[in-house]
Amino acid sequence: MKIQTVLLSTVAATLTLALAQGGALPKLAVKPTYRVCFNQSEMDNPWRLAQTKSMQDEAKRLGWTLIFTNANGSAAKQVSDVRSCIAQRVDAIFLTPREQKPLTPIVLEAKRAGIPLFVIDRTVDETVAKPGQDFVAFIGSDFYDEGRRAAEWLVKQTKGQAKIIELQGSTGSSPAIDRQKGFADYIRKYPGIKIVASQTGNFTRDEGRKVMEALIQAHPEATAVYAHNDEMALGAITALETAGRKPGKDITLVSIDGQKSALNAIIAGKLGATVECNPRFGVKAFQTLKDYAAGKKIAPRLVNEDRFFDVTNARQMLNSAF
Repeated sequence: MKIQTVLLSTVAATLTLALAQGGALPKLAVKPTYRVCFNQSEMDNPWRLAQTKSMQDEAKRLGWTLIFTNANGSAAKQVSDVRSCIAQRVDAIFLTPREQKPLTPIVLEAKRAGIPLFVIDRTVDETVAKPGQDFVAFIGSDFYDEGRRAAEWLVKQTKGQAKIIELQGSTGSSPAIDRQKGFADYIRKYPGIKIVASQTGNFTRDEGRKVMEALIQAHPEATAVYAHNDEMALGAITALETAGRKPGKDITLVSIDGQKSALNAIIAGKLGATVECNPRFGVKAFQTLKDYAAGKKIAPRLVNEDRFFDVTNARQMLNSAF
């Protein structure tokens, strides 16, 4: 009887998943204003603060009601936050997934509830929930290309000879996965470029500093650092200086995000370069929702264009950074 119950539960779960994945996307009526949810993953760094402000500012400009939630770095809380939005019967949901796999089922739940959902910034597991089919669209940067561009700059800067410490983003998040892969795929062609250590710093300055303190002691031979975001790079600079190293002189750093403090570090000669990851989603996200409601065809992937900052343009671009 117990085995039969388990089998029936498995069949039910499979049927539920199949129903969620089948059928058309939920419709959205054209209205002068909308009541929408924005489910943020955390608010512990300048990038997240800038992204949230962009969404809030645009909602205010349009006169929309924006229900904001902060998962505080917890995928489980974010699932609960989205469920709360579904229960409130909002018009639409904007989700920045903390991690890919834990947030995928809730995307399908929103579809079953008839609420259009837009995945922004980070992706979910698209082998299970597909953009244009199970949610309206993904809006964000090309994380793989960000990693590739960082690698391309580092290879040129070091003339193809470097021993790299890699500070990875939050484990299981799409930017960490794709930035690692884009970087690794590019440097594979250069035998003089080696990653000697790789560890997560969870996208935070303090953890980046702590991880770098340990890794530079274990790998004093390192000549370069690749950080998945600026906050970890800035933490790494502090740790390196404490260890007696000279960032920008005896060790080369490259990172991703393009925040103002990183551009200041480039101007100071400590950070070599940063690939922008544009956090200003508000205008594009809400316009995409309006276009969807109007019946316009929405591409399943809307990719932001990101700039590149180094010593040649950091000073000129400083005021346009977040």
